[in-house]
Amino acid sequence: MHKNDLKALVEGIYENLLERIDTNENATKEQVIRYLKDAIDVVSVINDKDIDSIEHAKQAFSNSYRELVNQSLSSYEYTNGQFEILTKLQEETLQECHSTEIDLSLVTAKFSEIQSHMTQEIKRANQVITELTNKVKTLEQTSNLDPLTNVFNRRALNSHLSNTLSNKISYDMHVLMLDVDNFKFINDNYGHITGDKILIFIANLLKKTLRDGDKLFRYGGEEFTIILNRNTDSQSEAVAQRILNLISANNLIYLGEKIEVTASIGMTKIIGNDTIETLLSRADKALYISKSNGKNMVSKVYN
Repeated sequence: MHKNDLKALVEGIYENLLERIDTNENATKEQVIRYLKDAIDVVSVINDKDIDSIEHAKQAFSNSYRELVNQSLSSYEYTNGQFEILTKLQEETLQECHSTEIDLSLVTAKFSEIQSHMTQEIKRANQVITELTNKVKTLEQTSNLDPLTNVFNRRALNSHLSNTLSNKISYDMHVLMLDVDNFKFINDNYGHITGDKILIFIANLLKKTLRDGDKLFRYGGEEFTIILNRNTDSQSEAVAQRILNLISANNLIYLGEKIEVTASIGMTKIIGNDTIETLLSRADKALYISKSNGKNMVSKVYN
């Protein structure tokens, strides 16, 4: 396992443990020991070279995005409560003004105190927003999952291919580059929300279609990368064609109108002294051939 993966696991354990202690008024040493034992059990079964196993371990400790949402809600509730207190104090001050004799200096001092408290609360709320924004950015930069489709992202693809190529595999591994056809037209005519739903639909379809040993990544935009393990050329081509058939056979409905969705695939396989760049470049070249020759087809470049 890489150093960054180890650091991510330890940070996940640490942050989740502190969060549990903070939210539990009666936290005990025994609960901390039990949590650490559970963490050891999760880490001990990790397969260092299996990206699924590593990612599962990370998610076992906490869902980072959910934790950020919880932090945001807690911060909002606290700030909202503070403003309610200040509002009540302001009302009490105004009521005092109805008395026959008004102590102007006292009223001025109270309003000044209220304004000071409100300024402090706004400053504290802005600091929390900044901290949470930075956490989201860090999470997006270090996560291996695409937040929209919940499949592995390009960062995970590079890591997986780097490990695979350095190990000099002795079996065939095919790489498929899939691109949704006419995606800009779909976004322009039906909106980006519809485009997002199509990407989610395709990701779910691919997850159900592929074998456990195959890998699925969102390469970026409307592109997905698929890695097929231990398949012959003809078997991989058959898988690619089946994927295209499934996508085109499942028309989506938007406001009562059918949206015809197709995709194009470029295919290659690991050869010789491939690097990540040469491998993906061939897949991209094959994809360009499919796009140029009419789309909704599979093209292959093996050298």
